[in-house]
Amino acid sequence: MSDSTAPSQIETIKSGYGFNGAALDLGAAVADGTAYPDAKVRLPLSMMNRHGLVAGATGTGKTKTLQLMAEQLASNGVPVFLADIKGDLSGIATAGEPNDKITARAKDIGEDWQPQAFSTEFLSLGGQGKGVPVRATITSFGPTLLSKVLGLNETQESSLGLIFHYADSRGLTLLDLKDLQAVIGYLTSDEGKADLKGLGGLSSATAGVILRQLIAFSDQGADVFIGEPEFDTADLLRTTPDGKGVITCLELPGVQDKPALFSTFLMWLLADLFHDLPEVGDVDKPKLVFFFDEAHLLFNDASTAFLQSIEQTVRLIRSKGVGIFFVTQTPKDVPNDILAQLGNRVQHALRAFTPDDAKALKATVSTFPKSDYDLTQLLTQLGIGEAVVTVLSESGAPTPVAWTRMIAPRSLMAPSPEATVDQIVSASSLQGKYGQAVDRESAYEMLNAKLQGAPAPAPGDPAAPAPAQPPAQAAKPEPGMVQQVVQSTAFKSMMRSAGTALGREITRSIFGTARRRR
Repeated sequence: MSDSTAPSQIETIKSGYGFNGAALDLGAAVADGTAYPDAKVRLPLSMMNRHGLVAGATGTGKTKTLQLMAEQLASNGVPVFLADIKGDLSGIATAGEPNDKITARAKDIGEDWQPQAFSTEFLSLGGQGKGVPVRATITSFGPTLLSKVLGLNETQESSLGLIFHYADSRGLTLLDLKDLQAVIGYLTSDEGKADLKGLGGLSSATAGVILRQLIAFSDQGADVFIGEPEFDTADLLRTTPDGKGVITCLELPGVQDKPALFSTFLMWLLADLFHDLPEVGDVDKPKLVFFFDEAHLLFNDASTAFLQSIEQTVRLIRSKGVGIFFVTQTPKDVPNDILAQLGNRVQHALRAFTPDDAKALKATVSTFPKSDYDLTQLLTQLGIGEAVVTVLSESGAPTPVAWTRMIAPRSLMAPSPEATVDQIVSASSLQGKYGQAVDRESAYEMLNAKLQGAPAPAPGDPAAPAPAQPPAQAAKPEPGMVQQVVQSTAFKSMMRSAGTALGREITRSIFGTARRRR
């Protein structure tokens, strides 16, 4: 931008971001390296459920932008969900520490920076890390998401869907991995094969692949968070007594080497929210804003059906008052059909060291409205904590592209002290609800006897199987858990029965996820 166009561009930004309603303050507009404190770059609160993208190379300030947005959403009474993959977002629960850089930036962009801590809830997958344990049952997770995390091909995914359909229609509650293994074992037995003849059957080879992948899934720690008590996503929608939004931070450092696991679990949370929340249409502020960090991991190696389900969820969940912000390195990490639905863009610096980088840069520039900035040059020269921003105005039209010097978060821009996190977790009201794992009798003849009111086999009864054990890693001469279950008289009798009222209560949503009627 030349000196002659700078004043004109700044006036355009002032006009384009002068919203009447509540808005998040992102920073001040910049021209020729100079910040203009009176040219505020803002994001309307009413447009936060139109979804968005926060992108940029590693180390350019994406995490701090998440922190800044989460703080202001909470201050406006909006609950926030953050996935903390690297373990550096826990600082949002601790007041920030002033220093020369923060003071200089605040003065530069005309902000009165004051340290502040925010009401935060820490969760962790099955207790792997610091936080209240989060779990989900197999039946709620559903076949589509489970196929993604197991790495199944389309044929195997179709077969897994058939297995879930059979269990649903027969009232078989799939709570943990042992339950699913038991049903697969039955359906490949001589007696069980007949039950699937009219539905296409289940080949032994496909069943073997699924069972092996389930064992590998268990070895990754899945058995810790697959089970009960199942997390109720309504607990993400809480506010404090004084009306501030609660920031829920899912701690994921313990599973960061299992990307398919945590990215798919995050999608389960979204799918469950979609399943449960009522339609609200356009609202003055969202009911929840969900930040999906490392979003590219969700889309890697995803099937066409899986991507279509994500697109449908993103498109429809807006009307339920939920905003989704995908966080990744470049817009090309997000499929075009989904990217087209992300109306709010905060693009930090990109690198152009390789031909692939240059292609990504060109593709990123093409996603922005036309502006007076030379975005191809600017995006490679942005400083840390600077971004190119365009959002949806209150009327739904894109705002002018604005080179923005971002506001520093008011909370700690580093992990909170361990003692602080421990204190928050131990004092959480969710500990009593989710803190202790529940291991109900889940062999089918015992579990379904309890749920359907049928008498359970007595401990000394020959039909009663041995207590269920985790899958054995090596073959043993005595019958395994699955064999014990499928060979029991009680199990065979139950599997022959017609679908029950319990089974009819299961309805599956976009991703095949399910939650029994509460």
